Amino acid sequence: MNFTTESNAIFDKVILDYHKTNDVDTPISNPHAERTIENLLYLKNWIDTVQWHLEDIIREPNIDPVKALEIKRRIDKSNQDRTDLVELIDSYFLDKYRNIEVLPDAKINTESPAWAIDRLSILALKIYHMQEEVNRKDASEEHRTQCANKLNILLEQRKDLSTAIEELLQDIEAGNKYMKVYKQMKMYNDPNLNPVLYNKK
Repeated sequence: MNFTTESNAIFDKVILDYHKTNDVDTPISNPHAERTIENLLYLKNWIDTVQWHLEDIIREPNIDPVKALEIKRRIDKSNQDRTDLVELIDSYFLDKYRNIEVLPDAKINTESPAWAIDRLSILALKIYHMQEEVNRKDASEEHRTQCANKLNILLEQRKDLSTAIEELLQDIEAGNKYMKVYKQMKMYNDPNLNPVLYNKK
């Protein structure tokens, strides 16, 4: 089984696990051993899945403003956790390929493997929820048909992205491409970098 096949299987499992309760406060139950890539992938998609549903909740037109602010803060934290997980996954690849001899004409990729995997994780969520719309009994035939067309595009996109990730990993292993990872350095969460926060001191 190649890396993206395993990743997609883990993402699909996470989404099914979450929907056993369909509750954003459900504690995670990660079945994979700590400090393994499988554990990181499961955690990554769990964060994405919970945030997906928080984004749904906050768009309730009549939501209480206090509750909305609470959820917005939770989404902000989730975004930071998501970024931290991506960097951990890239650290896994940096360690895995640390002894690869990079060829003189090797090129750098537009994004690191983990950021491509981040997109793969989100795609799994889009596919699951678009499939839900296709299956909706209370929706019109036109709605279900439109969603079926979108679902086919999402499935094609996952296939193409999976292929591109596999090719990137093969290029890195062969020394044809090299990894260079930049920390995200998010500023708005840092009390020393966000003027709204440090001017309050």
